[in-house]
Amino acid sequence: MLSYCLASAAQIPDAAQLEQSGAVIGQIIIDPQNIFDTDTPEENNGLYRLANRLHIKTQPHVIEQQLLFKSGDRFSQRLLIESERILRRNRFLFDASVTPVAYHDGKVDIAVVTRDVWTLNPGVSFGRRGGKNTYGFEIEEQNILGTGSELSLSRKTGIDRDTTLLRFRDPHLLGTWADLDVRYANNSDGYQRSFWLDRPFYALDTRWAAGVSALDDDRIESFYDLGQTVAQFRERQKFSQAYWGGSRGLDDGWARRWTTGLTYDERQFSAAPGGAAPTLLPEDRKLLYPWIGFELIQDDFARYRNHDQIGRTEDFYLGTRLSARLGWADSALGSDRSALLFSATAGRGFGQSESSTLIVSSSLNGRLENGTLRNTVLGADVRYYNRQSEQRLFFATLTTAAGHNLDLDNPILLGGDNGLRGYPLRYQGGQSSALLTMEERYFTNWYPLRLFRIGGAMFFDIGRTWGSTPVNTPSQGWLKDIGIGLRIGNSRSGLGNIIHVDLAFPLDGDPSISKVQLLLETKQRF
Repeated sequence: MLSYCLASAAQIPDAAQLEQSGAVIGQIIIDPQNIFDTDTPEENNGLYRLANRLHIKTQPHVIEQQLLFKSGDRFSQRLLIESERILRRNRFLFDASVTPVAYHDGKVDIAVVTRDVWTLNPGVSFGRRGGKNTYGFEIEEQNILGTGSELSLSRKTGIDRDTTLLRFRDPHLLGTWADLDVRYANNSDGYQRSFWLDRPFYALDTRWAAGVSALDDDRIESFYDLGQTVAQFRERQKFSQAYWGGSRGLDDGWARRWTTGLTYDERQFSAAPGGAAPTLLPEDRKLLYPWIGFELIQDDFARYRNHDQIGRTEDFYLGTRLSARLGWADSALGSDRSALLFSATAGRGFGQSESSTLIVSSSLNGRLENGTLRNTVLGADVRYYNRQSEQRLFFATLTTAAGHNLDLDNPILLGGDNGLRGYPLRYQGGQSSALLTMEERYFTNWYPLRLFRIGGAMFFDIGRTWGSTPVNTPSQGWLKDIGIGLRIGNSRSGLGNIIHVDLAFPLDGDPSISKVQLLLETKQRF
Protein backbone atom coordinates (compact mmCIF):
# COMPACT_ATOMS: atom_id res chain seq x y z
CA MET A 1 0.00 0.00 0.00
CA LEU A 2 1.05 3.59 -0.47
CA SER A 3 2.90 5.02 2.50
CA TYR A 4 1.30 8.42 2.26
CA CYS A 5 -2.24 9.69 2.71
CA LEU A 6 -4.26 10.24 -0.42
CA ALA A 7 -6.45 13.30 -0.36
CA SER A 8 -10.09 12.73 -1.10
CA ALA A 9 -11.17 13.46 -4.65
CA ALA A 10 -13.33 16.30 -3.42
CA GLN A 11 -10.26 18.16 -2.12
CA ILE A 12 -8.50 18.21 -5.50
CA PRO A 13 -9.80 20.37 -8.37
CA ASP A 14 -10.28 18.53 -11.64
CA ALA A 15 -7.59 18.61 -14.33
CA ALA A 16 -9.15 21.49 -16.26
CA GLN A 17 -9.39 23.65 -13.13
CA LEU A 18 -5.80 22.87 -12.17
CA GLU A 19 -4.53 23.87 -15.62
CA GLN A 20 -6.70 27.02 -15.73
CA SER A 21 -5.54 28.14 -12.30
CA GLY A 22 -1.87 27.80 -13.30
CA ALA A 23 -1.13 25.12 -10.70
CA VAL A 24 2.42 23.79 -10.65
CA ILE A 25 3.78 20.36 -9.82
CA GLY A 26 4.73 20.06 -6.17
CA GLN A 27 6.04 16.83 -4.67
CA ILE A 28 6.40 13.79 -6.96
CA ILE A 29 5.94 10.60 -4.96
CA ILE A 30 7.43 7.54 -6.68
CA ASP A 31 6.00 4.24 -5.42
CA PRO A 32 7.42 1.21 -7.31
CA GLN A 33 5.49 -1.73 -5.90
CA ASN A 34 6.63 -5.32 -5.78
CA ILE A 35 5.30 -8.24 -7.81
CA PHE A 36 2.72 -9.36 -5.25
CA ASP A 37 0.59 -7.15 -3.03
CA THR A 38 0.85 -8.85 0.36
CA ASP A 39 -1.85 -6.52 1.73
CA THR A 40 -4.24 -8.55 -0.41
CA PRO A 41 -5.17 -11.75 1.50
CA GLU A 42 -4.95 -13.93 -1.64
CA GLU A 43 -1.33 -12.83 -2.17
CA ASN A 44 -0.19 -12.91 1.43
CA ASN A 45 1.45 -16.33 1.63
CA GLY A 46 4.94 -17.69 2.00
CA LEU A 47 5.58 -18.34 -1.69
CA TYR A 48 4.62 -14.84 -2.81
CA ARG A 49 6.48 -13.18 0.07
CA LEU A 50 9.58 -15.17 -0.92
CA ALA A 51 9.23 -14.04 -4.56
CA ASN A 52 9.03 -10.42 -3.38
CA ARG A 53 12.13 -10.82 -1.24
CA LEU A 54 14.13 -12.41 -4.07
CA HIS A 55 13.03 -9.77 -6.57
CA ILE A 56 14.86 -6.44 -6.66
CA LYS A 57 12.27 -3.71 -7.17
CA THR A 58 12.66 -1.09 -9.87
CA GLN A 59 14.66 1.81 -8.47
CA PRO A 60 12.64 5.04 -8.06
CA HIS A 61 15.04 7.09 -10.19
CA VAL A 62 14.44 4.70 -13.13
CA ILE A 63 10.74 5.55 -12.94
CA GLU A 64 11.29 9.26 -12.36
CA GLN A 65 13.61 9.72 -15.36
CA GLN A 66 10.82 8.50 -17.67
CA LEU A 67 8.35 11.15 -16.52
CA LEU A 68 7.67 14.10 -18.81
CA PHE A 69 7.42 16.58 -15.93
CA LYS A 70 9.31 17.59 -12.80
CA SER A 71 8.64 19.58 -9.67
CA GLY A 72 8.01 23.24 -10.45
CA ASP A 73 6.56 22.62 -13.93
CA ARG A 74 3.09 23.83 -14.84
CA PHE A 75 0.52 21.08 -14.31
CA SER A 76 -0.56 19.35 -17.53
CA GLN A 77 -2.95 16.42 -17.52
CA ARG A 78 -1.73 15.45 -20.99
CA LEU A 79 1.80 14.94 -19.70
CA LEU A 80 0.55 12.79 -16.84
CA ILE A 81 -1.37 10.55 -19.24
CA GLU A 82 1.52 10.31 -21.71
CA SER A 83 3.93 9.49 -18.87
CA GLU A 84 1.66 6.58 -17.94
CA ARG A 85 1.84 5.27 -21.49
CA ILE A 86 5.64 5.54 -21.54
CA LEU A 87 5.93 3.63 -18.27
CA ARG A 88 3.59 0.89 -19.46
CA ARG A 89 5.87 0.24 -22.45
CA ASN A 90 8.51 -1.19 -20.09
CA ARG A 91 8.58 -4.98 -20.08
CA PHE A 92 9.50 -4.98 -16.39
CA LEU A 93 6.28 -3.20 -15.37
CA PHE A 94 2.78 -4.67 -15.28
CA ASP A 95 1.00 -1.32 -15.05
CA ALA A 96 1.46 2.30 -14.06
CA SER A 97 -0.70 5.16 -12.83
CA VAL A 98 0.21 8.84 -12.55
CA THR A 99 -2.40 10.82 -10.60
CA PRO A 100 -2.78 13.99 -8.52
CA VAL A 101 -3.12 13.15 -4.83
CA ALA A 102 -3.01 16.51 -3.04
CA TYR A 103 -3.46 20.22 -3.76
CA HIS A 104 -2.24 23.08 -1.60
CA ASP A 105 -0.95 26.62 -2.08
CA GLY A 106 -1.20 26.41 -5.87
CA LYS A 107 0.82 23.19 -5.97
CA VAL A 108 -0.42 19.74 -6.91
CA ASP A 109 1.36 16.64 -5.62
CA ILE A 110 1.61 13.67 -8.01
CA ALA A 111 1.75 9.98 -7.11
CA VAL A 112 3.45 7.64 -9.58
CA VAL A 113 2.54 4.04 -8.74
CA THR A 114 3.99 1.13 -10.71
CA ARG A 115 3.76 -2.65 -10.33
CA ASP A 116 6.79 -4.82 -11.11
CA VAL A 117 6.77 -8.23 -12.77
CA TRP A 118 9.19 -11.13 -12.36
CA THR A 119 12.07 -10.45 -14.75
CA LEU A 120 14.57 -13.27 -14.13
CA ASN A 121 14.05 -16.06 -16.65
CA PRO A 122 16.16 -19.16 -16.13
CA GLY A 123 14.61 -22.04 -17.98
CA VAL A 124 13.62 -23.78 -21.17
CA SER A 125 11.27 -22.80 -23.96
CA PHE A 126 9.26 -24.75 -26.51
CA GLY A 127 7.13 -23.68 -29.42
CA ARG A 128 5.38 -25.15 -32.43
CA ARG A 129 3.84 -23.56 -35.52
CA GLY A 130 3.43 -24.56 -39.12
CA GLY A 131 4.27 -28.17 -38.21
CA LYS A 132 7.77 -27.28 -36.95
CA ASN A 133 9.08 -27.32 -33.37
CA THR A 134 11.39 -24.82 -31.74
CA TYR A 135 13.04 -25.15 -28.36
CA GLY A 136 15.85 -23.76 -26.29
CA PHE A 137 17.12 -22.60 -22.92
CA GLU A 138 18.11 -19.19 -21.66
CA ILE A 139 19.09 -17.09 -18.71
CA GLU A 140 17.67 -13.60 -18.94
CA GLU A 141 17.27 -10.66 -16.59
CA GLN A 142 15.14 -7.80 -17.90
CA ASN A 143 15.64 -5.44 -14.96
CA ILE A 144 19.20 -5.78 -13.66
CA LEU A 145 19.32 -4.65 -10.01
CA GLY A 146 16.16 -2.61 -10.67
CA THR A 147 17.88 -0.39 -13.26
CA GLY A 148 15.75 -1.34 -16.28
CA SER A 149 18.75 -2.79 -18.16
CA GLU A 150 18.56 -6.22 -19.82
CA LEU A 151 21.13 -9.01 -20.13
CA SER A 152 20.46 -12.41 -21.68
CA LEU A 153 22.25 -15.52 -22.87
CA SER A 154 20.25 -18.06 -24.82
CA ARG A 155 20.61 -21.17 -26.95
CA LYS A 156 17.69 -21.89 -29.27
CA THR A 157 16.93 -24.37 -32.03
CA GLY A 158 14.69 -22.58 -34.48
CA ILE A 159 13.02 -23.24 -37.80
CA ASP A 160 15.91 -21.89 -39.87
CA ARG A 161 18.96 -22.20 -37.60
CA ASP A 162 20.39 -22.91 -34.16
CA THR A 163 21.37 -19.74 -32.34
CA THR A 164 23.50 -18.87 -29.33
CA LEU A 165 22.74 -15.25 -28.49
CA LEU A 166 24.30 -12.80 -26.05
CA ARG A 167 22.43 -9.51 -25.70
CA PHE A 168 22.68 -6.37 -23.57
CA ARG A 169 20.25 -3.48 -23.64
CA ASP A 170 20.00 -0.29 -21.61
CA PRO A 171 16.95 1.72 -22.72
CA HIS A 172 18.04 4.73 -20.65
CA LEU A 173 21.79 4.86 -21.00
CA LEU A 174 23.43 6.87 -18.20
CA GLY A 175 20.01 8.15 -17.10
CA THR A 176 19.17 9.65 -20.51
CA TRP A 177 16.65 8.78 -23.22
CA ALA A 178 19.40 7.07 -25.25
CA ASP A 179 18.65 3.40 -25.99
CA LEU A 180 21.67 1.09 -26.32
CA ASP A 181 21.17 -2.41 -27.74
CA VAL A 182 24.14 -4.72 -28.48
CA ARG A 183 23.79 -8.31 -29.73
CA TYR A 184 26.11 -11.10 -30.78
CA ALA A 185 24.76 -14.37 -32.18
CA ASN A 186 26.78 -17.44 -33.12
CA ASN A 187 24.54 -19.45 -35.45
CA SER A 188 24.71 -22.91 -36.96
CA ASP A 189 24.81 -21.26 -40.40
CA GLY A 190 26.80 -18.11 -39.66
CA TYR A 191 26.69 -15.24 -37.21
CA GLN A 192 25.07 -11.89 -36.47
CA ARG A 193 26.54 -8.81 -34.80
CA SER A 194 24.50 -5.68 -34.24
CA PHE A 195 24.86 -2.33 -32.48
CA TRP A 196 22.07 0.17 -31.91
CA LEU A 197 22.29 3.54 -30.15
CA ASP A 198 19.19 5.64 -30.54
CA ARG A 199 17.78 8.73 -28.87
CA PRO A 200 14.22 8.56 -30.29
CA PHE A 201 11.28 10.90 -30.41
CA TYR A 202 10.22 9.41 -27.08
CA ALA A 203 7.22 11.72 -26.55
CA LEU A 204 4.87 13.77 -28.68
CA ASP A 205 6.59 17.02 -27.69
CA THR A 206 10.17 15.75 -28.18
CA ARG A 207 12.20 18.31 -30.16
CA TRP A 208 15.06 16.20 -31.54
CA ALA A 209 16.19 12.63 -32.15
CA ALA A 210 19.38 10.98 -33.37
CA GLY A 211 20.82 7.54 -33.74
CA VAL A 212 23.43 5.22 -35.22
CA SER A 213 23.17 1.51 -35.94
CA ALA A 214 25.20 -1.26 -37.57
CA LEU A 215 24.56 -4.87 -38.55
CA ASP A 216 26.82 -7.62 -39.85
CA ASP A 217 24.84 -10.75 -40.69
CA ASP A 218 25.91 -13.99 -42.37
CA ARG A 219 23.31 -16.76 -42.76
CA ILE A 220 21.78 -19.47 -44.94
CA GLU A 221 18.33 -18.71 -46.36
CA SER A 222 15.89 -21.02 -48.10
CA PHE A 223 13.37 -21.01 -50.89
CA TYR A 224 10.12 -22.67 -49.78
CA ASP A 225 7.33 -24.36 -51.71
CA LEU A 226 4.32 -26.04 -50.05
CA GLY A 227 6.13 -25.82 -46.74
CA GLN A 228 9.25 -27.64 -47.97
CA THR A 229 12.75 -26.30 -48.62
CA VAL A 230 13.46 -26.50 -52.35
CA ALA A 231 16.79 -24.59 -52.49
CA GLN A 232 19.21 -22.72 -50.24
CA PHE A 233 21.66 -19.85 -50.60
CA ARG A 234 24.04 -17.86 -48.40
CA GLU A 235 23.29 -14.21 -47.68
CA ARG A 236 25.83 -11.76 -46.26
CA GLN A 237 24.43 -8.40 -45.20
CA LYS A 238 26.31 -5.34 -44.02
CA PHE A 239 24.11 -2.48 -42.88
CA SER A 240 24.81 0.81 -41.14
CA GLN A 241 22.85 4.01 -40.66
CA ALA A 242 23.07 7.37 -38.96
CA TYR A 243 20.22 9.87 -38.68
CA TRP A 244 19.12 13.09 -37.06
CA GLY A 245 15.60 14.44 -36.60
CA GLY A 246 14.02 17.68 -35.49
CA SER A 247 10.54 18.87 -34.52
CA ARG A 248 8.82 21.95 -33.18
CA GLY A 249 7.00 19.68 -30.75
CA LEU A 250 3.30 19.24 -30.23
CA ASP A 251 1.24 22.00 -31.83
CA ASP A 252 -2.56 22.03 -31.48
CA GLY A 253 -2.69 18.26 -31.08
CA TRP A 254 -0.23 17.42 -33.88
CA ALA A 255 3.48 16.62 -33.96
CA ARG A 256 5.47 17.20 -37.17
CA ARG A 257 8.92 15.66 -37.44
CA TRP A 258 11.65 15.90 -40.06
CA THR A 259 14.50 13.41 -40.26
CA THR A 260 17.55 13.04 -42.46
CA GLY A 261 20.19 10.38 -42.58
CA LEU A 262 22.68 8.25 -44.46
CA THR A 263 22.21 4.49 -45.01
CA TYR A 264 24.60 1.81 -46.28
CA ASP A 265 23.00 -1.53 -47.22
CA GLU A 266 25.04 -4.21 -48.97
CA ARG A 267 23.84 -7.76 -49.62
CA GLN A 268 25.88 -10.49 -51.27
CA PHE A 269 24.46 -13.88 -52.28
CA SER A 270 26.24 -17.14 -53.05
CA ALA A 271 25.68 -20.87 -53.09
CA ALA A 272 25.18 -22.49 -49.70
CA PRO A 273 28.32 -24.40 -48.63
CA GLY A 274 28.15 -28.14 -49.12
CA GLY A 275 25.31 -27.97 -51.60
CA ALA A 276 24.86 -27.69 -55.33
CA ALA A 277 24.77 -24.20 -56.77
CA PRO A 278 21.13 -23.09 -56.90
CA THR A 279 19.61 -22.45 -60.30
CA LEU A 280 18.22 -19.23 -58.84
CA LEU A 281 20.23 -16.76 -56.81
CA PRO A 282 19.19 -13.29 -55.62
CA GLU A 283 21.02 -10.38 -57.22
CA ASP A 284 23.81 -8.73 -55.21
CA ARG A 285 22.98 -5.18 -54.10
CA LYS A 286 25.08 -2.34 -52.76
CA LEU A 287 23.17 0.81 -51.84
CA LEU A 288 24.65 3.89 -50.18
CA TYR A 289 22.17 6.73 -50.02
CA PRO A 290 21.23 9.90 -48.16
CA TRP A 291 17.56 10.28 -47.34
CA ILE A 292 15.00 12.67 -45.91
CA GLY A 293 11.81 11.82 -44.06
CA PHE A 294 8.71 13.44 -42.62
CA GLU A 295 6.23 12.22 -40.01
CA LEU A 296 2.89 13.62 -38.88
CA ILE A 297 1.31 12.29 -35.67
CA GLN A 298 -1.98 13.20 -34.02
CA ASP A 299 -2.38 13.09 -30.25
CA ASP A 300 -5.30 10.65 -29.91
CA PHE A 301 -5.11 7.60 -27.66
CA ALA A 302 -7.63 5.41 -25.86
CA ARG A 303 -7.22 3.14 -22.86
CA TYR A 304 -8.90 -0.28 -23.06
CA ARG A 305 -8.84 -3.68 -21.33
CA ASN A 306 -9.42 -7.20 -22.63
CA HIS A 307 -8.83 -6.51 -26.30
CA ASP A 308 -5.34 -7.76 -27.23
CA GLN A 309 -4.34 -8.53 -23.61
CA ILE A 310 -6.01 -10.26 -20.66
CA GLY A 311 -6.57 -8.16 -17.57
CA ARG A 312 -4.04 -5.47 -18.50
CA THR A 313 -4.32 -1.81 -19.40
CA GLU A 314 -3.92 -1.39 -23.17
CA ASP A 315 -3.05 1.86 -24.93
CA PHE A 316 -4.68 2.04 -28.36
CA TYR A 317 -3.55 4.65 -30.87
CA LEU A 318 -6.60 6.12 -32.62
CA GLY A 319 -5.15 9.21 -34.28
CA THR A 320 -3.98 9.88 -37.80
CA ARG A 321 -0.36 9.01 -38.53
CA LEU A 322 1.50 9.67 -41.78
CA SER A 323 5.14 9.18 -42.69
CA ALA A 324 7.23 9.27 -45.86
CA ARG A 325 10.90 8.84 -46.72
CA LEU A 326 12.88 9.36 -49.93
CA GLY A 327 16.48 8.43 -50.60
CA TRP A 328 18.77 8.53 -53.63
CA ALA A 329 21.47 5.94 -54.33
CA ASP A 330 24.03 6.73 -57.02
CA SER A 331 27.19 5.12 -58.35
CA ALA A 332 29.01 8.38 -57.61
CA LEU A 333 28.33 7.72 -53.92
CA GLY A 334 29.54 4.12 -54.04
CA SER A 335 26.31 2.29 -54.93
CA ASP A 336 26.21 -0.38 -57.62
CA ARG A 337 23.21 1.32 -59.27
CA SER A 338 21.22 4.52 -59.38
CA ALA A 339 17.87 4.21 -57.60
CA LEU A 340 15.22 6.24 -55.86
CA LEU A 341 14.30 4.48 -52.62
CA PHE A 342 10.92 5.30 -51.15
CA SER A 343 8.71 4.29 -48.25
CA ALA A 344 5.47 5.63 -46.81
CA THR A 345 2.94 4.65 -44.16
CA ALA A 346 -0.51 5.91 -43.23
CA GLY A 347 -2.84 4.92 -40.44
CA ARG A 348 -5.97 5.97 -38.62
CA GLY A 349 -8.05 4.64 -35.75
CA PHE A 350 -11.78 4.97 -35.23
CA GLY A 351 -13.51 4.35 -31.92
CA GLN A 352 -15.70 6.36 -29.62
CA SER A 353 -15.64 3.76 -26.84
CA GLU A 354 -14.49 0.22 -26.04
CA SER A 355 -17.60 -1.18 -27.73
CA SER A 356 -16.35 -0.79 -31.29
CA THR A 357 -12.88 0.07 -32.62
CA LEU A 358 -11.50 0.07 -36.16
CA ILE A 359 -7.78 0.56 -36.91
CA VAL A 360 -6.59 0.96 -40.51
CA SER A 361 -2.99 1.14 -41.70
CA SER A 362 -1.16 0.94 -45.02
CA SER A 363 2.41 0.99 -46.29
CA LEU A 364 4.34 1.38 -49.52
CA ASN A 365 8.04 0.75 -50.07
CA GLY A 366 10.35 -0.06 -52.95
CA ARG A 367 12.90 1.24 -55.45
CA LEU A 368 12.68 3.06 -58.77
CA GLU A 369 15.53 1.99 -61.08
CA ASN A 370 15.82 3.27 -64.67
CA GLY A 371 12.15 4.21 -64.67
CA THR A 372 11.07 0.75 -63.45
CA LEU A 373 9.66 -0.16 -60.04
CA ARG A 374 11.67 -2.86 -58.25
CA ASN A 375 10.95 -4.75 -55.03
CA THR A 376 7.82 -2.65 -54.49
CA VAL A 377 5.19 -3.76 -51.99
CA LEU A 378 1.90 -2.05 -51.22
CA GLY A 379 0.39 -3.37 -47.99
CA ALA A 380 -2.74 -2.72 -45.95
CA ASP A 381 -3.98 -3.92 -42.58
CA VAL A 382 -7.43 -3.53 -41.02
CA ARG A 383 -8.25 -4.55 -37.44
CA TYR A 384 -11.76 -4.47 -36.01
CA TYR A 385 -12.85 -5.01 -32.40
CA ASN A 386 -16.46 -5.33 -31.24
CA ARG A 387 -17.12 -5.82 -27.54
CA GLN A 388 -20.20 -8.00 -27.13
CA SER A 389 -20.18 -8.27 -23.34
CA GLU A 390 -17.85 -7.95 -20.38
CA GLN A 391 -16.19 -11.25 -21.30
CA ARG A 392 -16.75 -11.64 -25.05
CA LEU A 393 -15.21 -9.78 -27.97
CA PHE A 394 -15.37 -10.30 -31.73
CA PHE A 395 -12.15 -9.57 -33.58
CA ALA A 396 -11.41 -9.51 -37.31
CA THR A 397 -8.31 -8.55 -39.25
CA LEU A 398 -7.63 -8.30 -42.98
CA THR A 399 -4.02 -8.13 -44.17
CA THR A 400 -3.05 -7.66 -47.82
CA ALA A 401 0.21 -7.25 -49.73
CA ALA A 402 0.69 -6.54 -53.43
CA GLY A 403 4.23 -6.90 -54.77
CA HIS A 404 5.88 -5.91 -58.05
CA ASN A 405 9.26 -7.10 -59.37
CA LEU A 406 10.19 -8.52 -55.99
CA ASP A 407 13.78 -9.35 -55.12
CA LEU A 408 14.20 -13.11 -54.76
CA ASP A 409 15.24 -12.69 -51.13
CA ASN A 410 12.02 -10.80 -50.34
CA PRO A 411 9.21 -13.28 -51.14
CA ILE A 412 5.56 -12.97 -50.12
CA LEU A 413 4.72 -16.16 -48.25
CA LEU A 414 1.60 -17.40 -46.49
CA GLY A 415 1.35 -20.28 -44.05
CA GLY A 416 1.23 -21.48 -40.49
CA ASP A 417 3.97 -19.12 -39.32
CA ASN A 418 2.18 -15.90 -40.38
CA GLY A 419 -1.53 -16.36 -39.83
CA LEU A 420 -2.85 -19.29 -41.88
CA ARG A 421 -2.76 -21.54 -38.85
CA GLY A 422 -4.06 -24.77 -40.37
CA TYR A 423 -1.18 -25.12 -42.84
CA PRO A 424 2.59 -25.76 -42.83
CA LEU A 425 4.84 -22.76 -42.52
CA ARG A 426 5.65 -20.82 -45.71
CA TYR A 427 3.15 -22.99 -47.53
CA GLN A 428 2.14 -20.76 -50.42
CA GLY A 429 4.14 -18.06 -52.22
CA GLY A 430 3.37 -15.44 -54.81
CA GLN A 431 3.56 -11.80 -55.81
CA SER A 432 0.55 -10.77 -53.70
CA SER A 433 -1.44 -12.14 -50.78
CA ALA A 434 -4.54 -11.61 -48.66
CA LEU A 435 -5.44 -13.05 -45.27
CA LEU A 436 -8.69 -12.64 -43.33
CA THR A 437 -8.96 -13.84 -39.73
CA MET A 438 -12.08 -13.79 -37.57
CA GLU A 439 -12.03 -14.67 -33.88
CA GLU A 440 -14.57 -14.93 -31.13
CA ARG A 441 -12.56 -14.15 -28.01
CA TYR A 442 -13.57 -15.08 -24.48
CA PHE A 443 -11.99 -13.56 -21.37
CA THR A 444 -12.62 -15.55 -18.21
CA ASN A 445 -12.39 -14.43 -14.58
CA TRP A 446 -10.23 -17.43 -13.79
CA TYR A 447 -6.99 -16.31 -12.15
CA PRO A 448 -5.15 -19.53 -11.14
CA LEU A 449 -2.56 -19.03 -8.40
CA ARG A 450 -2.88 -15.28 -9.03
CA LEU A 451 -0.27 -15.84 -11.74
CA PHE A 452 -2.17 -16.37 -15.00
CA ARG A 453 -5.20 -14.90 -16.73
CA ILE A 454 -7.12 -17.39 -18.87
CA GLY A 455 -8.96 -16.81 -22.13
CA GLY A 456 -10.00 -18.71 -25.21
CA ALA A 457 -10.82 -18.22 -28.87
CA MET A 458 -12.63 -19.82 -31.78
CA PHE A 459 -11.16 -18.73 -35.11
CA PHE A 460 -11.50 -18.93 -38.88
CA ASP A 461 -8.69 -18.05 -41.29
CA ILE A 462 -8.93 -17.68 -45.05
CA GLY A 463 -6.12 -16.56 -47.33
CA ARG A 464 -4.45 -16.96 -50.68
CA THR A 465 -1.61 -15.74 -52.87
CA TRP A 466 -1.61 -14.48 -56.47
CA GLY A 467 1.02 -14.36 -59.15
CA SER A 468 3.78 -16.69 -60.20
CA THR A 469 7.26 -16.93 -58.71
CA PRO A 470 10.34 -18.83 -59.88
CA VAL A 471 10.21 -21.30 -56.97
CA ASN A 472 6.55 -21.70 -55.96
CA THR A 473 3.85 -23.89 -57.45
CA PRO A 474 0.84 -21.98 -58.80
CA SER A 475 -1.56 -20.65 -56.21
CA GLN A 476 -4.02 -23.22 -54.89
CA GLY A 477 -6.65 -20.52 -54.51
CA TRP A 478 -8.34 -19.73 -51.26
CA LEU A 479 -7.10 -21.78 -48.30
CA LYS A 480 -9.28 -21.99 -45.19
CA ASP A 481 -9.00 -23.34 -41.67
CA ILE A 482 -10.99 -23.35 -38.45
CA GLY A 483 -9.81 -23.90 -34.93
CA ILE A 484 -9.96 -23.33 -31.21
CA GLY A 485 -7.36 -21.88 -28.91
CA LEU A 486 -6.39 -21.43 -25.28
CA ARG A 487 -4.88 -18.11 -24.20
CA ILE A 488 -2.78 -17.77 -21.03
CA GLY A 489 -1.90 -14.27 -19.95
CA ASN A 490 1.31 -14.15 -17.92
CA SER A 491 0.41 -11.36 -15.54
CA ARG A 492 3.40 -11.65 -13.19
CA SER A 493 6.26 -12.01 -15.65
CA GLY A 494 7.86 -9.90 -18.37
CA LEU A 495 8.81 -12.95 -20.43
CA GLY A 496 5.84 -12.87 -22.80
CA ASN A 497 2.38 -11.40 -22.76
CA ILE A 498 0.17 -14.18 -24.12
CA ILE A 499 0.83 -17.91 -24.47
CA HIS A 500 -1.11 -19.39 -27.42
CA VAL A 501 -2.17 -23.04 -27.60
CA ASP A 502 -4.13 -23.59 -30.83
CA LEU A 503 -5.64 -26.55 -32.66
CA ALA A 504 -6.26 -25.66 -36.31
CA PHE A 505 -8.00 -27.80 -38.93
CA PRO A 506 -7.23 -27.12 -42.62
CA LEU A 507 -10.19 -27.23 -44.98
CA ASP A 508 -8.22 -27.12 -48.26
CA GLY A 509 -4.71 -27.62 -49.58
CA ASP A 510 -2.55 -30.57 -50.47
CA PRO A 511 -4.07 -33.88 -49.22
CA SER A 512 -0.68 -34.86 -47.78
CA ILE A 513 -0.67 -32.17 -45.08
CA SER A 514 -1.71 -32.99 -41.54
CA LYS A 515 -5.43 -32.72 -40.82
CA VAL A 516 -4.71 -31.15 -37.44
CA GLN A 517 -2.08 -28.51 -36.74
CA LEU A 518 -0.93 -27.88 -33.16
CA LEU A 519 0.51 -24.42 -32.53
CA LEU A 520 2.25 -23.42 -29.31
CA GLU A 521 3.87 -19.98 -29.16
CA THR A 522 4.17 -16.75 -27.20
CA LYS A 523 2.83 -13.57 -28.78
CA GLN A 524 2.40 -9.94 -27.84
CA ARG A 525 -1.32 -10.08 -28.65
CA PHE A 526 -4.29 -12.32 -27.96
